[in-house]
Amino acid sequence: MRGEKKTRYPKGYRIDNDIEPRVKPRRFLRKYDSLKYGWLSDVRKFVWLLLALLIVFRCVIGFSFVKGGSMEPTLTEGDIALYTRINFDYHRGDVISVRIPSGEYYVKRIIAMEGDTVDIKDGKVYVNEELLTEPYIPGETKEHNGIVRYPYTLKDGQIFVMGDNREKSMDSRDFGGVGIRQIKGKIWFRAGKFFIQRI
Repeated sequence: MRGEKKTRYPKGYRIDNDIEPRVKPRRFLRKYDSLKYGWLSDVRKFVWLLLALLIVFRCVIGFSFVKGGSMEPTLTEGDIALYTRINFDYHRGDVISVRIPSGEYYVKRIIAMEGDTVDIKDGKVYVNEELLTEPYIPGETKEHNGIVRYPYTLKDGQIFVMGDNREKSMDSRDFGGVGIRQIKGKIWFRAGKFFIQRI
């Protein structure tokens, strides 16, 4: 049209009308790559999280399901007892998960340690001839018709365990001392459907 000015380009200058179409696919590919690698990154994080949880529950923390009423009222049937596997020192009064001679794991309380002498008289427990104060038991402690004869002295590396509900508990009164190495862990918490409580 008359009056319009034509744009003049230097000699050899070429107008490439394909620039825009070429740019768009590249941008799309970059976006696709970012989504793809972002998804792989999330999967990698999830795998690492699973491995970390596996190591924690395999080597550090464990749990036991309480069966029966041998530890009432401290633990009741159906509770989940949470314990730590890494313990270097145990004491009288600790609640533990321990393997008994039959091969089963029970939740019991440590009453006496290696070298201690345990005696039961008039429904009371004596350790090294001293009356053991036990506010956690609901009744008296009676002897069982097992292999144990009192006073009973523990050998090196042994512990004496009992359940808090002495009338219903099968424990060291039946099978004697158990090895410290049979302890699976020290119990710190009990959990139920709607609560978690420290022991």
